[in-house]
Amino acid sequence: MNKSLSTKIFIGLFSGLILGSIIQYLLSGFPVFDQYLVGTASAVGTMFVSLIKLMVVPLVFISIVTGVCELENSSSLGRLGGKISGLYLINTLLAITTALVITYFLQPGAGANLGVAASGSSALTEQGLPDIGTMIVQIIPTNPFAAFASGNMLQIIFMAIVVALAIKSLGQYAKPAQHAFSLANDIMMRLITMVMSLAPYGVFALMINLGATLDMNALSSVAGFVLICVSIMFFWIFVVYPLAVWALTGIKPSVFRAKTRELVLFSLSTASSNASIPVTTRTLVEKLGVSKALAGFGVPLGATVNMSGAAIYIAVAAVFATNAYGVHLDVADLVTIGLTVCLMAVGVGGVPGGAVVMIAVLIQQFGLPAEALAIIAAVDRINDMVCTSSNVVGDAAVITVVAGTEGELNHDHAKDINATTGNTEAATEVS
Repeated sequence: MNKSLSTKIFIGLFSGLILGSIIQYLLSGFPVFDQYLVGTASAVGTMFVSLIKLMVVPLVFISIVTGVCELENSSSLGRLGGKISGLYLINTLLAITTALVITYFLQPGAGANLGVAASGSSALTEQGLPDIGTMIVQIIPTNPFAAFASGNMLQIIFMAIVVALAIKSLGQYAKPAQHAFSLANDIMMRLITMVMSLAPYGVFALMINLGATLDMNALSSVAGFVLICVSIMFFWIFVVYPLAVWALTGIKPSVFRAKTRELVLFSLSTASSNASIPVTTRTLVEKLGVSKALAGFGVPLGATVNMSGAAIYIAVAAVFATNAYGVHLDVADLVTIGLTVCLMAVGVGGVPGGAVVMIAVLIQQFGLPAEALAIIAAVDRINDMVCTSSNVVGDAAVITVVAGTEGELNHDHAKDINATTGNTEAATEVS
């Protein structure tokens, strides 16, 4: 029987960790193991990480151009696009703020002592992250090719937005260009999927190297990192979103949770916002009473720009990695990281492993070794599953709220937990 990708990744993770640990504690001193085998595993793992990094610049540029171009599907939905996008942005900012405040006090990764960040390879290790004013001034590139070559994410995001606005301003004349970017975005999503199909082997190699070098303190720090990520995202799914919908539409939290349960389970299994689009749309229309037009417009938009779960994941991962490698972050650094993550989260692909690509950018900017990304990639499947659920339930919550304010919500249908086919079990549970 064919195993799922997640099963293969878990097998690669644990088998690589066990093999690496055996080499460290039982076979140390044998060159064939602790030099050649571990060295080969390190090389293979580095190649896998390089494949992920290869996707970064084109994915961010293309996905943002595509997303901005799709903000206005029709003139009648222009106002709705602004309202939905605004709520998505507020949601993301609140999620990032919460994640950074929690990690500031809990300090995940502190004491892991995984190594030292590369000296001189990052502005962070030499003089701290640039302040907000400098970051804003430098967001406009003087040389676009240099921005792409250096992987300056803020400048690339700025250019993507400008290009998208130029395409939209040309109207129907530029439809071929918009279609070309949409096709390119599909190609990038396919490339990400292809790279992630190699994840079991890449994770296996990375974990051999990590198991051969890490001690128990490091492993417990990784477990703490995962626990913090998952806890914050579950809090957003089951507490923040239901309460927000209740406050703004009158739909009880228990009803909202029951009607989005199928969506949560599906997104957990696929770990893909894009793959969840049909289920999200069905949940909104058939279970929550949102109009088809609004759901059809808002869900694809949310799959592109509403990445609150990814923002939480990236923010916690950034603090964990810097702590684990002895890089000190003060409050000003955290604020700058938060603003950067807010912009970067928009470029996260709605496919499994999309957040890892963005985390790779921060890892590189911090001057941290490839092993830092290896640790995060090794446990990515766990975080990514919950991250996706947070993203798609956020889509459903925001669109439901907008529908309620625009008269596009059937309140009787939304509040009646028995109003949807096949939801008897959910009704029993809540009642």
